[in-house]
Amino acid sequence: MGGDLERDLGFVAVLTISMGAMIGSGVFVLPALGYKIAGNAVVVAYILAGLVVLPAALSKAEMATAMPESGGTYIFIDRAMGPLVGTVAGIGAWFSLVFKSSFALVGLGAYLLLFVEIPATLVKPIALGLGTAIVVLNVVGTKQSSQLQSVIVTAVVATLVGYVVNGSFLVEAARYRPFDVTGDGGVVTAAAFVFVSYAGVTKIASIAEEVEDPGKNIPRGMLASMGIMMVVYTFVVAVVIGLNDPDTLVYGGPDGGPSLTPMADGAAVLFGGAGVAVISVVAVLALTSMANAGVLASSRFPLAMARDSLLPRRLTHVDRRFKTPSTAIAFTGALLLVLIAFVPVVDLAKLASAFQILVFSLVNLALVAFRESDVPFYEPTFRAPGYPYVQIVGLVGGLVLLGQMGTIPLLGAAGIATGGVVLYLVYGRSRTERKGALATLFGDDDGAVQPTDRE
Repeated sequence: MGGDLERDLGFVAVLTISMGAMIGSGVFVLPALGYKIAGNAVVVAYILAGLVVLPAALSKAEMATAMPESGGTYIFIDRAMGPLVGTVAGIGAWFSLVFKSSFALVGLGAYLLLFVEIPATLVKPIALGLGTAIVVLNVVGTKQSSQLQSVIVTAVVATLVGYVVNGSFLVEAARYRPFDVTGDGGVVTAAAFVFVSYAGVTKIASIAEEVEDPGKNIPRGMLASMGIMMVVYTFVVAVVIGLNDPDTLVYGGPDGGPSLTPMADGAAVLFGGAGVAVISVVAVLALTSMANAGVLASSRFPLAMARDSLLPRRLTHVDRRFKTPSTAIAFTGALLLVLIAFVPVVDLAKLASAFQILVFSLVNLALVAFRESDVPFYEPTFRAPGYPYVQIVGLVGGLVLLGQMGTIPLLGAAGIATGGVVLYLVYGRSRTERKGALATLFGDDDGAVQPTDRE
């Protein structure tokens, strides 16, 4: 039923899939919401969020070169800490990415209405149609999906560069004086809020099994995309703040709330109605790209968990013609469409962001477990610099941001974790005797971690 996936993704594909997973709501929707929290210092919040994500990106880049398997986050945490924690991380990361993809497809409706005269009631059916098309594209082939990512990401980045270059001549410096927190919260709170803007950087590790020369392409692609996006976010958000009247950002959205189309608001200042149309089209493409990257990456979590007998084996099916995990993709796509159709995805996306921060913290711990246990199979070709201080900073930073999320998101993360524990106890525990690398640190080598259960 199972099978090997085809390694046909090169450096450009890795780079654009990683960037495509980040270019979306973080730049087209969240700046005004972040501005309401931290005022013009939201620019610093984006930088801070990126710095907290960076240790996890370095850790994942190292572990992906040692274990270039589908599943990424799940594989690393499972092999490091055992199947119980792995199940929690796998289910949580899967839900979080699908929620984020659903949010992207629903969120593009605000931009869609700016350049297409359609009834607002058609936004959800259009999102469902795009979701279905994305699922079909992922079934047809990972290579085809990555090629679409490359085209969209190139167009979006070129547009953002033009936006920054032209906008820099019109920004009002007075909107940065004084440069301090003038919103409802603070820089750290805003950083926790915009954290999900960077969370996509590590999605490429989920499809490491399909990457050519993963020892080189994964770390280079992940770290290059991270550096590019930190620069892009910083300058784009700075220009958005400099172009828009503060009242437009804070009160220009639905029901007098923050604007959900801050990029288009700024484009109106730059180029008038034509600018709004162009930015709106680009936003729709970018949010579609983000959803595509989410489906591409998240579908590999159930595939990897099924290979480890933590989910039904039928999810390991690889299509003979297209060489893609079609059943896992269909399973993921079904959840995506259900969320779009019936669930207030924006609220769920906020809940899922807390779990993303928790998972990134666990990733740093996983690297420490592998380094200290010295399991025989762990031979990465890339070594994360600054160990273990970088991982400690990432862990502490993640926990600080997690504490800023509020009660409801924390309860949501706890609910996802509880579901993962129940799934393992009911289904997975009787089907696996595997233990994590962490067990070897306590002298328990019986049934210790193996590189893959498929061997």
